[in-house]
Amino acid sequence: MKTWIALALCAASCMNGRSKTSSDAMDRVDRGLAALGGADKVSSLQALTVKGTARHWEPEQSVKAGGEMRLASDSTFVAQRDLANEAARTEWDRKFVYPSPREYKFTEIVTKKAGYVEGIDSTGRTKKDQEANPPRHAMSGVRLAAAQRELERSSPRLFAEMKAHPGEVFADEMANGDKRIPAVRYKADDTTFLVAFDDSGLPSRIRTLDADSIYGDSTYDLVLSDYRDVSGVKFPYRQSYELNGKEVIHIEVEEARAEAPQAKLEVPADLQAPSPARGNVPYQWVIRRQFIGTYLDSDAITHDGQAVPGLKLAEVAPGVGLISGGSHNSLVVEMADHLVVFDAPVGEIQSRFTLDTLKAKYPSKPVKLLVLTHHHMDHAGGARTFVAQGASVLVGQGNAAHFEKMFAAPHKIDGDALEKSPRKASIEEVADHKIIDDGKRKVEILRIDNPHADGMLIAYIPDAKLGYVVDIWSPGRDKLGDKATPGQQALVAAVAKLSSTPERFAGGHGTVADYAPLASLAGAQPRAER
Repeated sequence: MKTWIALALCAASCMNGRSKTSSDAMDRVDRGLAALGGADKVSSLQALTVKGTARHWEPEQSVKAGGEMRLASDSTFVAQRDLANEAARTEWDRKFVYPSPREYKFTEIVTKKAGYVEGIDSTGRTKKDQEANPPRHAMSGVRLAAAQRELERSSPRLFAEMKAHPGEVFADEMANGDKRIPAVRYKADDTTFLVAFDDSGLPSRIRTLDADSIYGDSTYDLVLSDYRDVSGVKFPYRQSYELNGKEVIHIEVEEARAEAPQAKLEVPADLQAPSPARGNVPYQWVIRRQFIGTYLDSDAITHDGQAVPGLKLAEVAPGVGLISGGSHNSLVVEMADHLVVFDAPVGEIQSRFTLDTLKAKYPSKPVKLLVLTHHHMDHAGGARTFVAQGASVLVGQGNAAHFEKMFAAPHKIDGDALEKSPRKASIEEVADHKIIDDGKRKVEILRIDNPHADGMLIAYIPDAKLGYVVDIWSPGRDKLGDKATPGQQALVAAVAKLSSTPERFAGGHGTVADYAPLASLAGAQPRAER
């Protein structure tokens, strides 16, 4: 943790004006071009065809908060790049390990103005996946912006681009552990790259500063090594992406040739929109959700403050509502003089929608308590917005330290609500079983053992006979199989500890469904109610 904080602090200082003269910067660019094969060779490299493998990890889907990253997927790819026109066609065969084994085969086409995805063929796709990612569709603006940025970052012609724009290049340095590495800072439209060099002058690390809902201001680095000759230009056969110093992508290039794409790279006329997003693009959400195959290609997660168009608050029991209509849900429970909200999915935009909607419906009842069922970023990424408005936070045992860091993290890049209105979060852990009772109604919160996340909580509202569960079962979405999954079995075992048996469950995904069929599938025995 200390390492990535140091990286971020150094990057922030390095990329905000602490620089030497432009001539010093161009000397480093010229040395880099010479090490790569010479300015003429680099500039004349028009196209590349690259074959390789990629492995992806997701740090915020770990079993334990702050623990070992989950392996998300292994992939093979063939990328055909028109470097001169900043376009690419990449054919992917992605074998996902998490959250469930399945295989996606598809092609991405990216140009300067538009992008699209075609030929999605997969094993194990859900109906909702198929509806949100049809076999042929235009890339969302945020996905296009992220794809364009990463193509520019990894292009051999990046240094030729710097050479052509000396007024946007400044000499600087980058901290990496205890070392300070010579670097140049390059402003390319909306993106600033900080590029470090090895002893021979070759680019070794290309950094951006990204906003992350959990980590806050973060370093995202492309680390380059194992350079080999490709038509007179040095090309890195090993490429690694690091988030705050942790490797999240490992790429091994098997073959690289200066070979033009087999077909012209263009986007069909009917798929030209939308254009790439600009401004405060949520790069980390877009990039990393694709690691696990659950990013539904949509501009619903935008940078302009607009909520998901389909989000709504629907009553699922008297005084109990479900915020749904996007990819992730929250449960809202009305108490005598306040509201309790379970989970703050995705990020600030959805949390703003939730808080604004609740204020309109319950003007005299503030959200005093936010219960986070577990630490995964997709269900907790908007928690800072609730804290900024004064909510206390309830988490499972062992997770408080993780959320303390989250609420204390700097967010200067995206300038979220808690950054603008700092407030120390009040966090309480649930060790086993907690009952909230205000005289109007009771809410039971239970920590359960499960294979998905340590310290996971479920909720139960006895007067409504309604439970709330996240990820280990998605009521109304997950079809019951021949036998209960380990997560479903964990839920059924936990229900026996509640004061009575729920008739229904609402989910962090999906909708609401009867509990009895799941209990029967898992072999639960009827019990006398307390």
